[in-house]
Amino acid sequence: MSSTLESSIFNNIRVVLCQTSHPGNIGSTARAMKTMGLHRLYLVRPKHFPDGEAKSLAVNAGDVLDDAVVTQTLEEALADCQFVIGVSGKERSLSQQVMTVREAAQEVKAVAGTSQVALVFGTEMSGLSNAEADRCHILATIPANPEYTSLNLAQAVQIMCYETRMAVTSGELHYQEKPVELATQEDLERFYEHMRDVLEHIGYINPRAPKKLFERLRRLYGRTRLEKEEVNLLRGILTLTVNPKKHTKY
Repeated sequence: MSSTLESSIFNNIRVVLCQTSHPGNIGSTARAMKTMGLHRLYLVRPKHFPDGEAKSLAVNAGDVLDDAVVTQTLEEALADCQFVIGVSGKERSLSQQVMTVREAAQEVKAVAGTSQVALVFGTEMSGLSNAEADRCHILATIPANPEYTSLNLAQAVQIMCYETRMAVTSGELHYQEKPVELATQEDLERFYEHMRDVLEHIGYINPRAPKKLFERLRRLYGRTRLEKEEVNLLRGILTLTVNPKKHTKY
């Protein structure tokens, strides 16, 4: 998927918090959203907003708070949405389809390219009310430990946003691992010869009866796929094993 399409999808997704009591949860939600590439935050009748604690816990996601839309009703927050997912951990006897957040994220991917999508979260204490859940097309749940399913609001947002990001993107790292140069066979043979000489010198191997000890050492190092720099490091240790060096600094 192209980065342009990914951006378009993320731009069509909003996180809606209903009647949040603690401003810190709003700030932490902003941070959770931004780390996953989401930025549209809607707040339905928050108890305290704007608030210094929200700003503090948002860290570098203050722009998400600055652009947050505050509404008096959930209907206002969802007015232009075509697909609404309610994230809830409560068991309900409602008619909506219930799926895991991972499955729900695939639904988001399928429609958010051309439609406005809302991820709706309820209050910290009681989650989504039945009336709020009624306004959702599907309900998503986090398959947590059945003996203790309680999650902090921002944690729940983070999980849902993460699953959405993994569904929409390729899931690749945003940075490239530094390529490493593996040791050549010639490097390894010189290392083994060096090691054998040192082990014989310190009496670890009896050159007249080496048995299979050295073969085992070769297999041990052979399994590690040594890098060239690692071979140099090990040979440095071997050299100082025979001729120790004293440090004057410590």
